Amino acid sequence: MAFELPQMGYDYAALEPHIDARTMEIHYTKHPQAYVNNLNNAIAGGEWQNKSLEEILANVSKLPAAIRNNGGGHFNHTFFWKIMAPNAGGTPTGDMLDAINRYFGSFEKFKELFTSAAISRFGSGWAWLVQVGNELKITSTPNQDNPLMDLSEVRGTPILGVDVWEHAYYLKYQNRRNEYLAAFWNVVNWNIAGKKLK
Repeated sequence: MAFELPQMGYDYAALEPHIDARTMEIHYTKHPQAYVNNLNNAIAGGEWQNKSLEEILANVSKLPAAIRNNGGGHFNHTFFWKIMAPNAGGTPTGDMLDAINRYFGSFEKFKELFTSAAISRFGSGWAWLVQVGNELKITSTPNQDNPLMDLSEVRGTPILGVDVWEHAYYLKYQNRRNEYLAAFWNVVNWNIAGKKLK
């Protein structure tokens, strides 16, 4: 069964002024479909063709680079569209806020640590909030790697992720990754993030 590009769930301008419509349009229409097509081509006719994406990523160290790169790109972008929403942001509530306070001391400290992980990622990649067992950890990954991969430094369930490839922010923020990350907090869908906690 071939993988398919999911709908974003909102229109390109929905995250304005924090993430501009043109960036969202290019980001959604140009990059993720290529990941889906290349992943489908890479697994076609082989033993991984009918496996779930999570199963593929959990074994990615044994697989060709095309599966790692495109499988990661497909998962990461599908996750990214869902973890953002219009009229979102603010402070999480309930179990999500309790967990953040427990592991990072405060929501402000968490934001500082997460932003630092994203800013300090050299080149292209992602920053993640990950659940590892009963703990929350912050990590970053290069390129299209993610914490579901068996070769990831921190393995676990992604709760929050931000794309720090330049194509995610360059039209509006140019080289000012810090400004993009400050804007990102205004579009985080904490309801979806909270549902990922186990």
